[in-house]
Amino acid sequence: MKLLKTVSELQANLAQERKKGKSIGFVPTMGALHQGHIELIKQSAAENDISVVSIFVNPTQFNDKNDLLKYPRTLDADYKLMHATGTTLVFAPSVEEIYPEPDTRQFGFGTLETVMEGQFRPGHFNGVAQVVSRLFDIVKPDRAYFGEKDFQQLAIIRALVKQLNLNIEIIAHPIVREPDGLALSSRNTRLTSDQRKNAVIISQTLFESKAKKESLPLTEIKQEVIEKINAVPEFQVEYFDLVDRDSLQTVKDWTDSEHIVGCIAAYAGNVRLIDNISYY
Repeated sequence: MKLLKTVSELQANLAQERKKGKSIGFVPTMGALHQGHIELIKQSAAENDISVVSIFVNPTQFNDKNDLLKYPRTLDADYKLMHATGTTLVFAPSVEEIYPEPDTRQFGFGTLETVMEGQFRPGHFNGVAQVVSRLFDIVKPDRAYFGEKDFQQLAIIRALVKQLNLNIEIIAHPIVREPDGLALSSRNTRLTSDQRKNAVIISQTLFESKAKKESLPLTEIKQEVIEKINAVPEFQVEYFDLVDRDSLQTVKDWTDSEHIVGCIAAYAGNVRLIDNISYY
C-alpha cells in the first residue's frame, strides 16, 4: 500500500497498472474512517485489481465553515486502519492539489438537489459534484463505491456520471450500523456520552415506523417519527421525508411509489446526523 499526495504521482502509478490491463476501483472519502468506510474499501479491493482510496476534506461542499473546521482529520490513524483492507494506493492530496485554481463550475441536477439536504445545505451538492468529478478525472476508475447512508448524494453521483457521460460503474453499499443500530458516521465521535446513548432513537424510530407501515397512513408515520425524536433532550429533527427512491420527490400515500425511502436529518446538540430506511 502506497501513500501518495500529488496528482502526478497517483496518475503515474495508475498508468503503469492500466498498461497491464488491470481494473481500478475507487473509494472517495473525507477520512476519519470507520467500519462503514472499511466495508466499502474491502468491496473495492475484492472486485478490482487495483483499489484507490482518497482522503480529502473538500472545502467546497461545506456551507457551514465551522463544520469544515470541526471535521475530524486523522490521516495517520486512517492509513493504519487500511492496512488489512487490500488497498493498493491511498491518495491524500492538499486543497491546492485538487483545486490549483478556484473551481467555479456550476452543476444542475434539477429537483434531485432542491429537496432534503439540498434545501437545508445550499451549495452542498454543487461542491460534491465539483470534487467527485475532479477525482473521477484524476483516477479514471472502472468502478466507484459509495455508501447508502448518504442516499441523496448517491442519486446526485449517479446523475453526475450520466450528465458527464462517464464510463464508471457506481456501486452502492448498504448502511453499516453500530450494534445498537446507529448509522456509522465520522460525526459520531463528536457526540457526548449522553448524546451517543440517545442517538439510537433515530434508527430505532425508523425501524419501528417500517413495522407500522401496514397499519398506519404515511402522513401519520411521518408525524410520529418527528415527534418521537424531538421528544428526546437535545435532539431536533431538521427534516424527515418519505420519497420515491429514484426521483427523491415526496410521496403522500403508500401507493404513490413502489419504492419509498424515508430520509432523515436530525441534530444531537450541534452534531448533525443523517439516516434512511427503505419501506419496501
